Amino acid sequence: MGTTKNILFTDEQNEVAKFAKAIASPARVAILQYLLRANSCINSDLVNEIGLAQATISQHLKELKDIGLIKGTIDGVSINYCISQKKLEYLNKIFTKAFEHDLNFDDAECC
Repeated sequence: MGTTKNILFTDEQNEVAKFAKAIASPARVAILQYLLRANSCINSDLVNEIGLAQATISQHLKELKDIGLIKGTIDGVSINYCISQKKLEYLNKIFTKAFEHDLNFDDAECC
């Protein structure tokens, strides 16, 4: 598969695509939802909550951390994770802006 020609697209389109790729896994969505519900830093709870192997959870956490949606702090041998409120607000903003449209159109006219 060829590389994406990012220069053909706006910065906003590239940014939305970058975040969409980071949350494209249902496991990552579940992790984000769990962290939002917990509203605190968590560590080993995710393996029990999500039901995936520790190594798989760790990979998903790495992807979410790399994009900045979660933050991690080291506490002895454990790493505690929590939502980055600023990044989540930014994600919400760019997705809302990217797909803003007047929703008063007639579906019947669509193929």
